[in-house]
Amino acid sequence: MGWSESWQPRLAEVFGAVGPPQRLGRAVWRLRAGGRTVVVKTGAGVGDEADGLRQLAAVAGGPAVPEVLLGQPDLLVTGWVEPAPRTTEHDERLGRQLAGLHRTPADSWGGGSSWIGACRVDPAPRADGAGFYRDRLLDLAGRCRLQAEVAPVAERLEQLVPFAGPACLHGDLWWGNVVRGASGRPWLIDPSVHGGHPEEDLAMLGLFGPVPDRLLNAYLELHPLADGWRQRVALWQLYPLLVHSVLFGGGYRAEATAAARRYAPRRR
Repeated sequence: MGWSESWQPRLAEVFGAVGPPQRLGRAVWRLRAGGRTVVVKTGAGVGDEADGLRQLAAVAGGPAVPEVLLGQPDLLVTGWVEPAPRTTEHDERLGRQLAGLHRTPADSWGGGSSWIGACRVDPAPRADGAGFYRDRLLDLAGRCRLQAEVAPVAERLEQLVPFAGPACLHGDLWWGNVVRGASGRPWLIDPSVHGGHPEEDLAMLGLFGPVPDRLLNAYLELHPLADGWRQRVALWQLYPLLVHSVLFGGGYRAEATAAARRYAPRRR
């Protein structure tokens, strides 16, 4: 069944006239619907994404996100954000907005989305941060056969990380999920919102491209991090590296192994 046969009648029922779709990704399209340009996503996880976008939109001083126009378990329609050239203002505003997001407390560790990208994760809320991250790391490690490498790190998270209360996180914050819009306004898309440690979002942002100093300085001015945060960046990157190891294998397994060994107990 083609795209138009599957989803166009449902869109037309809600929005009226629907134009031809332009594919943006595996299950993502841009099109005109009801007189405006929208983005349509289908498949598992889009219901969670809709919930996450609404949560982020409700954060005062947090990042801008596209408006959810239609959110169903298998169909998500949002407004389209027209990209613009990157500017210094984009980076500084994103730093301030991430600080605003991370200053927003979450009800629990975990919770939220059952997906990070195309990878299923356990959304069960937890009372303690170390327990939440330990369970998630061990689950992912088991699915990509890296238990032996990851278990020693997962068992000593309380020693490695200063855990305070959980913050609201984007949860899948890499540069592909940042859209630089008009007038220096950054937008975030494709969240996997959950309660977690602020360093997680920042470390993931730095995994697939450098975090500009101006972004980081703007963030730290409003939301200072605990001492030693720079030494923990690779520790937080272990999580998305395991996600990519589950989804793609290959070199991501080697990167995850290297990150885990960096924080494993030293042998005497």
